[in-house]
Amino acid sequence: MDWKNQVILVTGGTGSFGKKFIKLLQAEHNPKKIIIFSRDELKQHEMQVGGYNQENLRYFIGDVRDKERLVRALHGVDVVVHAAALKQVPACEYNPMEAIKTNIMGTANVVEAALDAGVKKVLTVSTDKAVSPANLYGATKLAAEKLTIQSNAYAGGSATRFACVRYGNVVGSRGSVVPLFLKQRSNGTVTITDDRMTRFWLSLEQGVRFVIHCIEEMEGGEVFIPKIPSTKVTDLAKAIAPDAKLNIIGIRPGEKLHEVLISEDEARNTIELDTMYVVQPAEASWFGYSWQDKGKSLPEGFSYSSDNNSEWLDVNGIKKIHCPI
Repeated sequence: MDWKNQVILVTGGTGSFGKKFIKLLQAEHNPKKIIIFSRDELKQHEMQVGGYNQENLRYFIGDVRDKERLVRALHGVDVVVHAAALKQVPACEYNPMEAIKTNIMGTANVVEAALDAGVKKVLTVSTDKAVSPANLYGATKLAAEKLTIQSNAYAGGSATRFACVRYGNVVGSRGSVVPLFLKQRSNGTVTITDDRMTRFWLSLEQGVRFVIHCIEEMEGGEVFIPKIPSTKVTDLAKAIAPDAKLNIIGIRPGEKLHEVLISEDEARNTIELDTMYVVQPAEASWFGYSWQDKGKSLPEGFSYSSDNNSEWLDVNGIKKIHCPI
């Protein structure tokens, strides 16, 4: 894929993922144009004065809830990275219709606008919380995944193709527990909901590089999942605040002890490669490419959970990840 000739639009482009994605893409591929699509004029201004002011960058004020604005913004775009979402679990629980409007209806708007504009590739950024969701945020991201993947059927004979990336917690990103632990460190006490809890972790750069790779490799209909390590939340707390006391406060509503990236049911349609898993659509007339040629099927009963992972980060391993610890 020749990125130099591509016009890319990033929804939620002022977020932590968007900024890192744009910075890396600029440094290593220098595309024809990158459009930062977001609803916050202040964050866009801060990006511009903060060094994101190259000639090939464009800033569009808009909300994924506004289909007409998306249609205008996607005119002439080749690749869409859909990263806009309401991500805070408590906020989504307290404002359920807002989460639905942004995460589900917003994704539907992105899909329809991309089809109308003839965009070549659309990649939706998802989360481990979309697998067997225990909260509304996860449920909306599951719906967003389904909308994205099944929209390949609407594309018909056109060139537009849709896929998803699903991964775990990004160290230090908005919504991550890391900023909370850093804030609590000075108080001498770190709060943990349950000391048995485990999570998948990856750095922001790992997540961005994985997304770029998946855009290059996607045929349409895949859910791409990277092989990433797990960590105990207690070890994360010890890495950030080694001298602090751990205060166990009890699991919150909608929170899981362990996260799952591939369910047992999905595993039947999943191919394992060296660095990632690819969930293929179970039945799809438009999906003509088999990843079986590049990898292998998973054994019966397989699931990819943060507590049954073969790769783990201990306290020292967590400290080596690029994050403000």
